[in-house]
Amino acid sequence: MTAKRINLALQGGGAHGAFTWGALKVILADADIEIAAISGTSAGALNGAAIKAGLASNPGADGRIAAIENLDWLWGQIGAVNDMRFTAWMNAVFPDPALVSKGLEYSLPVAMADAASRMISPYAYGPFYSHPLRRIVDRFKYDRVCSETGPAFFVNTTRVRNGKIRVFRQEEISTDVILASACLPTVFQGVKIFDTQTGREEEFWDGGYTGNPALFPMFEPQFPEDTLIININPLEREEMPRTPTEIQNRINEISFNSSLLRELRAIAFVKRMIADGRLDHESFRDPRIHMIADDDLMNDLSVATKLVPAPYILGKLREAGARAAQTFLAAHKDDLNERSTVDLTSMFS
Repeated sequence: MTAKRINLALQGGGAHGAFTWGALKVILADADIEIAAISGTSAGALNGAAIKAGLASNPGADGRIAAIENLDWLWGQIGAVNDMRFTAWMNAVFPDPALVSKGLEYSLPVAMADAASRMISPYAYGPFYSHPLRRIVDRFKYDRVCSETGPAFFVNTTRVRNGKIRVFRQEEISTDVILASACLPTVFQGVKIFDTQTGREEEFWDGGYTGNPALFPMFEPQFPEDTLIININPLEREEMPRTPTEIQNRINEISFNSSLLRELRAIAFVKRMIADGRLDHESFRDPRIHMIADDDLMNDLSVATKLVPAPYILGKLREAGARAAQTFLAAHKDDLNERSTVDLTSMFS
């Protein structure tokens, strides 16, 4: 079979990025799929760096194996579990994730942490402040993450001063760039980086506010027209949020989906114009959009499970991501490089 060349768009969503971990392991195990470019935000940037470093180490099967090993190491570090087989045992005996999520939401430590994030600035910690992910992100192999070998890699951040998206590319990526992409401003201090675009030091916040993830960097002609989005923020919730926690959670989901939905709406418009003959396909890209998601599971979870990387929840998310990717490939692998599998017309009707 001719290789199916795709771009990956990896959403951010804290510990829910373990869903993406599971999905990526399935994609990487399929030798028929070639990853040409990766755009990642927050947890998506961490996942993207892990697979980029692996794929850059070797163009063949060994690179795929290295990428999978990097993902396993990353999430083992985030969950503080050295052997992720431990989570398989926990998954067999612990209750439904929805019950765990509710328990976390109404637990005293989570409630206190939530209240503190609204009342105490992360800048109040002075010299005692440290980013908990720095010890992990510092250990990425940046010679490979920034390499021209393997897929192109884009990390999305938000420039605080003017509220614009800042996409860091390839050789620009560093520990600070990835931490900036995952910088929730109520929890972490803004990350200072010298921005070559503005010629000055800037502070950056989470890229989810402006691009979760950004698709436009992958519209360049050297990349395929197929973009596979791994979505970890539910697009829809049937039940109206009523409690303060539920309301805050839905506000978070809507705000972190808004930039992606704007890009998808613009893509739908361009595709319609091309189909009607009002735009020339030779001059305009006609992106094909695909999506892996599990909104049923994500509707059972909340912001509490995003912020608390419990190994049990990480294991459940990994398993769900793998199942969702397997289901997608079984149904739509042949559609890759042929047609979109997301009905953008219905999405925006």
